[in-house]
Amino acid sequence: MQGRSLPFRVATLVTGLLECLGFAGVLFGWTSLVFVFKEQHYFEELCEPDAGPLGNATGLDDCRARDEQFSLIFTLASFMNNFMTFPTGYIFDRFQTTVARLIAIFLYTSATLTIAFTSADSAVLLFLAMPMLAVGGILFLITNLQIGNLFGKHRSTIITMYNGAFDSSSAVFLIIKLLYEQGITIKASFIFISVCSVWHVGRTLLLMPRGHIPYPLPADYRYGLCSGDSPQEEDKKAAESKKLELQSKEFISPKKETPGEQQAPGSFWSYVFSQRFTWHVVWLSVIQLWHYLFIGTLNSLLNNLASKDSALVSTYTNAFAVTQFFGVLCAPWNGLLMDRLKHKYQEEAKKTGAPAKAAALRAAVPSLALTSLLCLGFAVCASMPVLPLQYATFVLQVVSRSFLYGCNAAFLTLAFPSEHFGKLFGLVMALSAVVSLLQFPLFTLIKGPLQGDPLYVNLILVLLTLLTFVHPFLVDRQCQRKGKSPEVA
Repeated sequence: MQGRSLPFRVATLVTGLLECLGFAGVLFGWTSLVFVFKEQHYFEELCEPDAGPLGNATGLDDCRARDEQFSLIFTLASFMNNFMTFPTGYIFDRFQTTVARLIAIFLYTSATLTIAFTSADSAVLLFLAMPMLAVGGILFLITNLQIGNLFGKHRSTIITMYNGAFDSSSAVFLIIKLLYEQGITIKASFIFISVCSVWHVGRTLLLMPRGHIPYPLPADYRYGLCSGDSPQEEDKKAAESKKLELQSKEFISPKKETPGEQQAPGSFWSYVFSQRFTWHVVWLSVIQLWHYLFIGTLNSLLNNLASKDSALVSTYTNAFAVTQFFGVLCAPWNGLLMDRLKHKYQEEAKKTGAPAKAAALRAAVPSLALTSLLCLGFAVCASMPVLPLQYATFVLQVVSRSFLYGCNAAFLTLAFPSEHFGKLFGLVMALSAVVSLLQFPLFTLIKGPLQGDPLYVNLILVLLTLLTFVHPFLVDRQCQRKGKSPEVA
């Protein structure tokens, strides 16, 4: 059965990768789309008549009011991208895959059609369309992450690869920008993306489970329209898998029980209020704020560093978008590192009798620390007002960001029970979304009181980045304590 189902599982893996690569995270190519919107005179009525020497689109590149509108749209969309992950994660846990994906398709298609028929006169509709696009995209990612469960020991590698594809999908807006420069209207591009929803529906019915993909995977597990299983049968197999997982944990990581002690996983809220979860929220929020602020203000930054040279701004915008595409190549290395270390530490745990769960969690420590280090390098480069140096900033940004989200998802699968993954993943993204709202007041502060000089804001954010190294340190210390004393929670 395993041999016959392997091509089907590979088809699910490949199509899921294409879906994340082509649709899930397109929001983060915002810089390329802003360039097109400016060419189309979106929000140009907000600019002062004397903002540019000739009153044309190029001369208006430094219009503060218009830049604030674009920054606010991205702030709201990126906030919704994360904040709505909590309710959508609950929907995924409660109503399962098919319902979650149909909601994602509806939101995504509505958003792309709205953008397609938006013009400079109705630019305000972007405040509705971009958040819908973001929420639909993150739901595509959430429903695809479970595909890693189909491939056992390669689970972390696939999860990080999918997150890398999510990052790389930002290059889609670069393609739209390049097509626009070749005469293809933005309307035609977004109508084409809307038509692709037929493919999403087909994949939902044919290549995805109606329920959830369990972990560990039962030997006879089947899914999709061709499996012949009813939703009730899928749920029964998932329940059997949960029982197998609990039995496995009790066998490989026995605890010295006191009478009446409960061995089942703790409640959802007990994990939410744990030190481990709290520091993970801090770690994700600080690093993510850097990335969101950078993406949301990049067009304005490039205009300042390039002295309003539109051609030079276009060149650097394209370079940034191209580097984003390589996120799908960077992220799997992070997952591969975690999978290799997990295997190594669990083998060591078998010899020493240490808990296997703590050994698996220990594999996330180097990834957490490396992600913080990459963000620190990105932050330092981004803080230097040297235009050619931004090429290095772009590279460090895409590597750091691809590691960030892959590590986030993989860490949650290792650190907490799988039955709470959707809710915890959604909650950590929602809480980090609240922090990400700071990007708009920071942008306003830079443009206003600081007169376009981001030095002091960047210094504060660099210091906050150093705080993220506390998280891997604490996780490593907890793993060491558990290794010495299995009773430690």
